[in-house]
Amino acid sequence: MTSGRPALGVGMVIAAGALFAVNGTVSKLVLRAGIEAPQLTLLRAAGAFVGLLALSLVLRPGARRLRVTLRELPLLIGYGLTGFFLVPMLYFVAISRLPVGIALLFEFTAPLLVALWARFGQRQRVRSRLWLGLALSLAGLACVAEVWGDLKLDGLGVIAGLGAAGFLAFYYVLGARGVRQRDTLSLTTWAFGASAVAGLLTRAGTVGAGGWGPLGDRTADGVPVALLCGYVVVLGSILPYLLVAGALRHLPATSVGIIGMVEPLLAATVAWVVLGAGEALNPAQLTGGLLVLAGVALAETARVALPDDPDPPPPAPDALLSTAARTSA
Repeated sequence: MTSGRPALGVGMVIAAGALFAVNGTVSKLVLRAGIEAPQLTLLRAAGAFVGLLALSLVLRPGARRLRVTLRELPLLIGYGLTGFFLVPMLYFVAISRLPVGIALLFEFTAPLLVALWARFGQRQRVRSRLWLGLALSLAGLACVAEVWGDLKLDGLGVIAGLGAAGFLAFYYVLGARGVRQRDTLSLTTWAFGASAVAGLLTRAGTVGAGGWGPLGDRTADGVPVALLCGYVVVLGSILPYLLVAGALRHLPATSVGIIGMVEPLLAATVAWVVLGAGEALNPAQLTGGLLVLAGVALAETARVALPDDPDPPPPAPDALLSTAARTSA
């Protein structure tokens, strides 16, 4: 049973959502400056791994928390590859081709996929509101995509956003097992480490061609690209992850997930203010976004808790946060 100070927990989740929301716009500025999605994924993972590794060593019990057994390796590698490598990379591809708010809406359907997996994959009982949530989310996505019109959304961007949602859902399922075996800090540290290794391997053959020259450049507004990358690592990854983990001491995981859905709304607003009218959502898309979030909220609360699974894992808003984790996630 989660206990503590609920008001503090709510504040921590909202603060994390705001940091993740700003991170979407900052990441898009970095991508516009010439850094590629795989490069930004690698920078984020390597920077977050180093920062969290240092924090893990400083806090008690220090290095003992980082011990890994061979039995844990498959889970840590899978957890890191899905939630900390594939989700953010697909998210970066999506926001490079779609408005930030729309890309996040596609990714935020992940909890709905988890609820469907619980029903059909794990044969768990779910409340009937899951089906209403599914209908609302599908209707909302149809409004976001404006299926009655010319389908102006970039196809690759949509596929990347839906792909991020799929991997984020897989990350949730693995995370539910991971948090039973390890503390949150060490689990996240090694997950970022696995992501960094994957980033190094995938960039090994192309780093010379793409180059890291844009890191020394400035944006059109004169902001150093390296400084923006620093935000992605520290304020867009490490700090919000720690805030979400801290919030779980004061709130149930389901509450954290639902409150965290302020992120797409904040992200769309920040992107519109900073990046201009191209990020704005029209009335149909705004209505669709609210339908998606309402559907996800219903799905989040549709699972019937089991004695050994009192709560599903919370979203990681950007890839995920973050969720997060996600993402996203």
